[in-house]
Amino acid sequence: MSDKLVVYQKPTCSKCRATLALLKDSGAEFDAINYYETPLSANGLRELIGKLGVPVRDVLRADEPLAQSLKLDERNLSDDELISLMAENPDLIQRPIVVRGNEAVLCRPPQNVMKLL
Repeated sequence: MSDKLVVYQKPTCSKCRATLALLKDSGAEFDAINYYETPLSANGLRELIGKLGVPVRDVLRADEPLAQSLKLDERNLSDDELISLMAENPDLIQRPIVVRGNEAVLCRPPQNVMKLL
């Protein structure tokens, strides 16, 4: 694989820091994008979830206080509604997500990044 890795992350997240450390140790070239400073649009998030190949709810941080206060686990929201909520509230997005070309992995645990190396 020759596509450069892109890491969507939050600098204060321990799983993000561990994933970045694994990438640095491997010598892989990558771009780290703090999606709080450079937010994902709903379309960008939809594309990212498509590359992950998982259901939208798998990318939702259901244990996040905001998700609990919105009672997201009790509501029957469409994928588009969930994506819009996650795009508006980045705390609701699981992290980190690493992309290479048309493939992506959710790095929980951080060792999942090795699938793209």
